[in-house]
Amino acid sequence: MRWLAVLDRGLGWLIELGRWLVLPVALVLFLQWPLRDFVQAYSREANDLGQWIFALYVSLAVTYATRERAHLAVDAIAHGYPRRVRAALARWGTFLCVAPWAAFMVWTVGPTVQRSVQAFERFPETYNPGYFLIKVAALLLAVLALVQAALDLLRPAKP
Repeated sequence: MRWLAVLDRGLGWLIELGRWLVLPVALVLFLQWPLRDFVQAYSREANDLGQWIFALYVSLAVTYATRERAHLAVDAIAHGYPRRVRAALARWGTFLCVAPWAAFMVWTVGPTVQRSVQAFERFPETYNPGYFLIKVAALLLAVLALVQAALDLLRPAKP
């Protein structure tokens, strides 16, 4: 189980690092207006940069929400269940619902991401570089969701 703890800490570290992406996203989105109105240049570049940073941020933020059990969840029926039953439902529900979706996404999006990265795909409207990073972020989201679902299932249950 040591490898499980190492994987869990590594994923936690990656998410902690990714949370700082919100600052450059906010800065770039804030700068779009002055760049467009006062400088009259580079606002589209700032938008493109903000899009791929935001895509990476979201891929990590969704995994963080899953780890912290901060997603909105239907609790109308389960709130009366014993704690152990709710924990088992959360573990197995995540694995049975999220893992198949994530595996499907990895399988279907993987080749598209590979082609996009190999071509260093650009944004279609501006031809600025970096569009491939949005596709990488989609794949990262699916991989992280799959890893987190497996970690949740394999982690020893709390008494």
